[in-house]
Amino acid sequence: MRRSTKTVLLAAALSLGGVMANPAQALASVRSPEGVCGAGFHRVADSKRVVKTSSGDVFGYVYLLYNSRTGYNCVTTIKTAYVGTATYTAATLTTQTRRVKDEPVRTNKKTDGRKYKYYAGPVKLYAKGFCVKYSGTIWDTRRDAAIATGGRNSWGNCG
Repeated sequence: MRRSTKTVLLAAALSLGGVMANPAQALASVRSPEGVCGAGFHRVADSKRVVKTSSGDVFGYVYLLYNSRTGYNCVTTIKTAYVGTATYTAATLTTQTRRVKDEPVRTNKKTDGRKYKYYAGPVKLYAKGFCVKYSGTIWDTRRDAAIATGGRNSWGNCG
């Protein structure tokens, strides 16, 4: 009986060790747009835009998600180049806050940008019933010319 208890404990320890020994899998789920934005956020139509340099090098993607329960949008920029290296990475979300006939659209803008290893964000703003714009930037500050941008510069995902 004592031997089978040790066997069970050893099997449990090995199993736990296997989970602990592979943190990359755990990080991969956190680095998904849904993992970054959190529970209740889902990708919307046209929610993924490439973040690339003027020469076409892809450095990552910027994602727009929405939580229909709370009315909040969320943006994150996830790197596919320079992953694990601290490079300037930003996620920006701009929302309409009020539309008045014959007046300019009023907006709210929020950015999370600094040197990150994996992703920028989450950037969250309330936008139920309004349109949004979003963008992402990834810049290898060691090479001044390597600036990648992407997103949507026109109003969309209204509602």
